[in-house]
Formats: sequence, C-alpha cells, structure tokens
Amino acid sequence: MNKNKKQNSKIQVPEGIEGLIFDLDGTLADNMPLHFQAWSNACSSYGLPCVLEEMLKYAGLSTYKIALEVFRKNKGNHDPKLARELAEKKISEYDRLHDLTKPFPEVVTVVYQYFNKLPMAVGTGGIRAAAKKTLELLGLTKYFVAVVAAEDVENHKPEPDTFLKCAELMNVDPAKCLVFEDGDRGVEAARRAGMQVIDVRGFVE
Repeated sequence: MNKNKKQNSKIQVPEGIEGLIFDLDGTLADNMPLHFQAWSNACSSYGLPCVLEEMLKYAGLSTYKIALEVFRKNKGNHDPKLARELAEKKISEYDRLHDLTKPFPEVVTVVYQYFNKLPMAVGTGGIRAAAKKTLELLGLTKYFVAVVAAEDVENHKPEPDTFLKCAELMNVDPAKCLVFEDGDRGVEAARRAGMQVIDVRGFVE
C-alpha cells in the first residue's frame, strides 16, 4: 500500500472540482466477489438461485432491497420478513469473508493524492458497520471527512440522496463534486445529484 502512495493515478480529476465522493464496494474495495459469495451462501439456505449476472444488476441497492428483489424475482412475492431474514443471513455470511477485502490501487491512489487538498467522503449503499470495517481493513478511515451509509438516507441509489448528503457534510456545492462509481445505479445517482462522475470500471477491470 505504501508504494501506491508515491504513484500518480491514471484517473484525472477535472479542473474546478472542490470535493471527491467515492462509492466503496467495487470502487475503493475489490470485494464484489466476496459479496457474491456471501449472497450465494445466504440464498442457498433459502433454496434460492444466485446468478452473478443477476446480482450485479442490483449493485447500489441496500442489502435489504436486494433481498426483496431476489424474493420477488424467484418467488413472486415481497415478503418483508423473509427478505429481512435473508439480508441478515447475507450480512452474517459476508462478515466471515470480510477480512479478505483488498483495495483497488488505481482508485485508492486518488485518495492518497488528494488527501488534505480536497475534502473527501464515502457514499455507499452498504450498512455503516460494514463500511467502517472495510475502510479500516484498507487503512483508509482517516482520509474521509464523512461516510454516508444505507442507514443515513431514506432513498438509495439511483436516487441522489446518498451523494447529496455527502456534499452537505463536506460543505461543497454538489455541482463541484466528483463521484467515483462502479455501478449503473451509482452513476445515475451522481448525475441526478448534478455531479460529475467517473465510472471506475474502465480502470479497475
């Protein structure tokens, strides 16, 4: 990790940007395979299929809302109780895998470059406890002035609330914020918030 701090990222921050906002899972953290494994384990407990291509479509949604979608697609119902149980099972499964989290150096390098130069925040659809642990595992906690998680907003991506809350906490005009994202819902959320956005999939895949 120290080596990356001395490098310049291939990702360029445009002129006029006054605040940076990062999605976490799949953007700063190379942990989407871990999330998929956790979902696969949880779904198998309920006799539900778990197909990677399908799960990727839910990127940006909260764990609970993903669980609702899984039941709707496979069982034709929106049973809140079962969805809550599935979400809790997934969180438990992910907890067992969490320590395997790795960084995406190309994106993390941007964080190192702009620390103490621009305010930075994390805007994630994940729960706060998981986000906090991920940042700790990556050694990134100190770099961000704010973390906005699923519990902090009523409307999740692709609604703009998560990123607008980040801008508010950074005290930066949304129009002068740049978002780093890896999911279609997140990219759409940034655009709805009136922010510039970089899709990191072109840099980390």
